[in-house]
Amino acid sequence: MSWSEKCSKITTIVLDVDGVLTDGRIGYRDNGDEIKFFDVRDGHGIVLARRAGLKVGVLSGRKSKANAVRFAELKMDFFYEGILNKDDGFTQMLEKEGLKPEECMYIGDDLVDARPMARCGLAVAVGDAVPELDAVADLRVKACGGRGAVREAIELLLKEQGKWSSLLERYFGLSC
Repeated sequence: MSWSEKCSKITTIVLDVDGVLTDGRIGYRDNGDEIKFFDVRDGHGIVLARRAGLKVGVLSGRKSKANAVRFAELKMDFFYEGILNKDDGFTQMLEKEGLKPEECMYIGDDLVDARPMARCGLAVAVGDAVPELDAVADLRVKACGGRGAVREAIELLLKEQGKWSSLLERYFGLSC
């Protein structure tokens, strides 16, 4: 199936967190609270995808208060955390959200993401993902995790779906 055909079927974006929405580093305050850094442009990309009618959510292996705060702020459509087996978690997410694998773009960075990436409609590896994901990825974006990779992938999808220009009207008042 061609890139264009795959993109045309996508209704939902599924994101890993650590290494995709963050750069993979985890810090701790003196009191033990976790600190994470999220790229604001990735966040705006998520907002743009949702404005274009796509669902966006998370499938994360770790639980984190920082994640919950950020995803509430972004009004994510779904948020699954503590998913140690991403393949099983992907299956559960599909069932609960009423989705088919081919309707999902999955963005990952590490070996635990390989199986859901192999099953989804459009698999994207972030720029600094482990090389083994190239075997299942349709695309490796240039940007690294936590540094605009999600935004880059979303823009490519929205452009291919013909939704990008109409989204720009909000900012420029005209199609670009």
